[in-house]
Order: sequence, then C-alpha cells, then structure tokens
Amino acid sequence: MGAPFTPRANIIMTTCLAAIAFAVAGGGLWWFAWPYSDYTRHVGWVVQQPVPFSHQHHVAGLGLDCRFCHSSVENSAQASLPPTFTCMTCHSQIWTNAAVLAPVRDSLARNTPMTWQRVTDVPDYVYFNHSIHIAKGVGCESCHGNVGSMPLTYKAKTLTMQFCLDCHRDPGPNLRPVENIFDMDWHRGPDTPSIAALVAQYHLGRRNLTECSICHR
Repeated sequence: MGAPFTPRANIIMTTCLAAIAFAVAGGGLWWFAWPYSDYTRHVGWVVQQPVPFSHQHHVAGLGLDCRFCHSSVENSAQASLPPTFTCMTCHSQIWTNAAVLAPVRDSLARNTPMTWQRVTDVPDYVYFNHSIHIAKGVGCESCHGNVGSMPLTYKAKTLTMQFCLDCHRDPGPNLRPVENIFDMDWHRGPDTPSIAALVAQYHLGRRNLTECSICHR
C-alpha cells in the first residue's frame, strides 16, 4: 500500500501553519495598534464646518492673534469659540454679501450661535484645562500643530494618553517664553532661555505631572 501523503504534503502543511501563525500574529498586532493609529484618531482629517474658515488667511495672512477668537483660552478650561458678532466685527465691512458667509449673517439675524464641529478632542473621562497649559508656557502649536498655516482646520496630533504622558514626563522641549506662546512661527534660537531656565520659571519641578489625578478627576 502506498503512502497516503506525498512529500509535497509536508511543504503544503508547513506553509499553511506558517500562514496561520502569521495571520494570528498580524491580527493581534492590528488589534493592539489600530486604536492608536493616526487613521483611527482622525489625524490630518479636515472636518466639514458650516463655513470654510481659513486660519491660514486670518492668522498668517491678516495677523490675527489666537485670542481674538478664542478669548477665554488664558483663563478657562475651554478655549471657547467666537460668537457671531466677533466675526461680524470685520465682515460687516468686508465680504459683507459673500455667499460663503450667509450662515454667519443668518446666525446674527436669528441671534443663534453657529454650530461648529469639534476638530481636536479628548475622551470624556480626560480632564484638560487650556489655561494651565498657557500659564505654564506650552504654546498652542504643541497640541494643535501650526494652525496658522492651515487653509482648513484639521487635527494635527493624536492626543492619545501616550502623547500627553510624553510631554508630562519631559515638558521642557515644549516650553517657550510667555511672549511667544501664541506665535505659530516661533523657533528656539540662541537668545531663547534654556529649557532648564524655563522649567524653573514655570515651577514645573514641584509636582509629579504623571499623577493620575491630574488628567482623570
């Protein structure tokens, strides 16, 4: 009686076992890495808004300061969004009848706020306070990217727990002088205070910034 399997069967079986092992390992890696991927966190995705607002035009082009629209960012947990009359401060004089600004004019006429879609987000169980980051010398760009160069706003950073922990463990590289916090084009230069000097200035060595209660309350 001949052998039930040919020598070729060993090759087929080995190949199949290797493929199964590869699929299991790949699936496990995908299951672990997928939630942390830029795609899952929507990094780089432009969010559809009621009006295609261009930070590039208003910030880089016209030189508006972040605080002109985000007026509470220095003293509140929320950066805030501008009320319609802030937009109409300028647009009652220029581009007054532009079709693209019809939702803004309608918002003012009806005395109802614009419904802007959130671009940058953290989970509901995470506490984030804009004002303390500003007070401690962290520039807008560290978390939001160079918003001033964005024709349409998108999420520039993952804002995962690892992203936050990397900064909280070593905040020095993200610190800048007070006068440069809102400067999107700022770069560390020879006249910039040292990282050690900035850490001391903002009193960041007094508390363990990775304590759970700092972000989870």
